[in-house]
Amino acid sequence: MEIEIKSKEEKFRGKTLAELQKLDVRESAKFIPARSRRTIMRHFDLVEKFVKSCEEKDSRKKRIKTHLRDMIIVPKLVGKTIWVYNGRDFISVQITIEMIGHRLGEFALTRKYVKHTSAGVGATKGSRAKKK
Repeated sequence: MEIEIKSKEEKFRGKTLAELQKLDVRESAKFIPARSRRTIMRHFDLVEKFVKSCEEKDSRKKRIKTHLRDMIIVPKLVGKTIWVYNGRDFISVQITIEMIGHRLGEFALTRKYVKHTSAGVGATKGSRAKKK
């Protein structure tokens, strides 16, 4: 008795990634949550322009850098690495199928976590500079 192990193919709302990538930006918006769908339908020309520029830069092996933190992630961007500006420098974001419908800015944090370490010089009485 042979057991076949099928690799789980990634799907988004019942569609495979290959099926979603064949669709136009407006057609693929039907599978995206409502708020993101509304943004795509109102500004589809900007989204299509961004996707086209990403594909163009990807074919020339150039980094895809952007300040567009509010850009919705569409299926045609899956698999690409996009460098998103966080206010100080560019953060590398690898786009996966779970990110569809989210915004680029959600994955490039603008604030760092506070890391408390030992007290600095002059912070305690024992570490004060001695006067002569």
